[in-house]
Amino acid sequence: MKRALPLLVVWMLCAVLLSSCGSQREDAKSMERIYSEEGVPVRTEKVRLTSFEDRRSYNAVLSGIEESSAYAMISDKIERVYAKVGDSVRKDDVIVSFPTDNPAAQYYQAKVSFENAAASYRRMEDLYATGGISQQELDNARTSYQVAQANWDAVQQSVLVRAPISGVLTKVDVRESDNVHPDDELFTVSRVDKLKAKLWISDKEIRRFRKGLPASATWNGIEIFGRVVQVDMSINKDMQAFGVTVELDNPAKIPLTGVVAAVNVDLYSNPEAVVVERKNIFKEGDKTYVFVASGGAAQKRYVTLGDSHGPDVEVVEGLSPGDELIVEGQMHLEDGAKIRMISDPDVSVSN
Repeated sequence: MKRALPLLVVWMLCAVLLSSCGSQREDAKSMERIYSEEGVPVRTEKVRLTSFEDRRSYNAVLSGIEESSAYAMISDKIERVYAKVGDSVRKDDVIVSFPTDNPAAQYYQAKVSFENAAASYRRMEDLYATGGISQQELDNARTSYQVAQANWDAVQQSVLVRAPISGVLTKVDVRESDNVHPDDELFTVSRVDKLKAKLWISDKEIRRFRKGLPASATWNGIEIFGRVVQVDMSINKDMQAFGVTVELDNPAKIPLTGVVAAVNVDLYSNPEAVVVERKNIFKEGDKTYVFVASGGAAQKRYVTLGDSHGPDVEVVEGLSPGDELIVEGQMHLEDGAKIRMISDPDVSVSN
């Protein structure tokens, strides 16, 4: 009796399992019969042409298309600052000056030496014209004059610091009476009629970039436009990415140098594209297909894909405007299967 009890339990469990499997098979057969007789319930969307673009956005620092900074050559206090940030300056305009009596500059010594060399050279030219000196003596006088001139120019540059390029004064690092040391930065001049930005692109994305792609930059509601002008062909070891340079037109000459802006690059754009969500596309080997509704049946339609961005994929061949793309119920379909259209949004179609 004790042996019979465990056997009875085992038999009952087996009976339950067999009954469950049979029920599932019956349910599956029942669903197949319903699909065969009434059609697979599906939901469709009409294919329409729509605008499709792949725009990538990066944060980057904007700078002038051309920028140059000036640095102190001597230790001394700033005597005068002649311009302020935002001022337009021309190349060689004096922006910052130091006292001319600084012993390290030797301003007056260099000035006197240059004036003496210039006067001597002019006398030598007159003597040479009348045959009073040789060509060698004239050449020596010219050399002395040129050396004195170079020294005088260098001394002036150390005392009267000039704008290295024409543009807008975008940064002034000193004020009058400030004490500075050699190599301290004094100011920066930028050309801001155009701006540039350096983007760093991963090796997975760089193949999508090419010279000439449209670009834009946005900062605090200001938007400017331009293009990609350079795509590096080798990776930067420090950044572990490829550099892409964007130039942007700035006709209003808004001083945006140094700000971090959202820089957008339009990798692809098609104003009249057929776009399908990725979930509605299936693979068969190396081919891709979708299902469309045609005459009460599902039709397997092979398609050629184009660009993609996020969940959206462009279909360049295989679908036309007006086609009824099946977007729900596809998992139960095969080519030619009978379908039943479900239009009520509250009715769920199981995949």
